[in-house]
Amino acid sequence: MSKKRILLAVTGASGAQYGLEVAKALAANSSIELHLIVSEAARKVLQLEGVDEKTLTGAAHAIHAASNIAAPPASGSWLHDGMIICPCSMASLAAIAHGLGTNLIHRAADVTLKEARPLILAVRETPLSEIHLKNMLTAKQAGATILPASPGFYHKPETVEDLTRQIAGKILDQLGIPHDLFTRWGQ
Repeated sequence: MSKKRILLAVTGASGAQYGLEVAKALAANSSIELHLIVSEAARKVLQLEGVDEKTLTGAAHAIHAASNIAAPPASGSWLHDGMIICPCSMASLAAIAHGLGTNLIHRAADVTLKEARPLILAVRETPLSEIHLKNMLTAKQAGATILPASPGFYHKPETVEDLTRQIAGKILDQLGIPHDLFTRWGQ
């Protein structure tokens, strides 16, 4: 059985813990090969929100610099089973929705869409402006899955980690990756 190759990008939106939970869940799955891109803005947010960047990067099999637009994920010939952007800033959403490949995250997302591979955008902002909503619709119409980092409460969360793990689980669900990150409705 070959490993599923998943590309995770972390951008500068608040909610770095969401990205960390996704990385940890993917790293814990022996059938996943995790590739990671962390934007410069995300590095600052990780620091401000108290998330250890080394824990995040330590989960990955490979790390690609966001500034390296010649890295493998920039090409459609680099095969992968899905890309996740978590958290996804509104600036990254706008760049993706309008095909502005100014860094590796945006370029890899553009390539993911053109190759009709799964692209999950865990957008993080509130409230949403009309521009944000239009960009989400444009990205959705291009093939992306819009998955707002807006946890539910039916699983009776007791900690912040319970909330972030539920979003991580919803993201993994979109890629068909089994997990036990939260209790499902009715169970």
